[in-house]
Amino acid sequence: MIEFIRDTYTVLWADLRVLRHRITRTLATSLMTPILYLLAFGYGLGRGITFNGYSYLDFVVPGIIALTAMTNSFAGAGSKLHVDRLFYRCFDEILMAPISTSAIVLGKALVGVIRGLISSLAMFVAGAIASPKLLFSPLLPMFIFALFLSCLTFAFLGELIGLTAKSHEDMNTFSNLILLPMTFLSGTFFSLDGVPEILRIALYFLPLTHSSMCLRAAALNQPFPWFSLAALGIYCLTFFVACTLSIRRHGS
Repeated sequence: MIEFIRDTYTVLWADLRVLRHRITRTLATSLMTPILYLLAFGYGLGRGITFNGYSYLDFVVPGIIALTAMTNSFAGAGSKLHVDRLFYRCFDEILMAPISTSAIVLGKALVGVIRGLISSLAMFVAGAIASPKLLFSPLLPMFIFALFLSCLTFAFLGELIGLTAKSHEDMNTFSNLILLPMTFLSGTFFSLDGVPEILRIALYFLPLTHSSMCLRAAALNQPFPWFSLAALGIYCLTFFVACTLSIRRHGS
């Protein structure tokens, strides 16, 4: 176990050094889009709208935090790995090192988790200023746990795409065809209760839907959706296994 932790940190260390030197720029760029969403939807279109006794601002902030976790964790793990693998050609050096495949997968994902957590928690602070209810929810520990699991899930997804994409166009295609629809259709900006049943069932297959539901329930002290937390765990494990198999194919 100690050896596994050491190997994981060894893989993570190089990416942490890069992130440390770019932390200010990374934080500024990663918060621009969610803050614009907060201003446009929370203060603009949503003014005066209520959902089940909550203002639209209270409703939308947890969804924007879930969205921030998805985009930054995915990009933090996937984009860096994609560039290292195809352009710098330095990923092969890691594969030749006497390090277990699981340690490589987890180490490469953790930089995305760290970036996602930093951006999401910064967005949480901004959201708490706009909606103080976030700070006083009794379910705040569950909020933090669901946020960490969300970041880990999307970091593994980003790593998987970074391992399998053959060009920058492939990364952009995935973002446009998968991440962009998830951004607007996963209950981040609206309640799924008003969506037709067939479409609502389809949306429950999107991991961001479950992330939004967990974070919103924890932030607003609503009944916690344990099914959604379990679904996030299943997605996380599935993406981890897929990354492991992909790395083994690269190494063979």
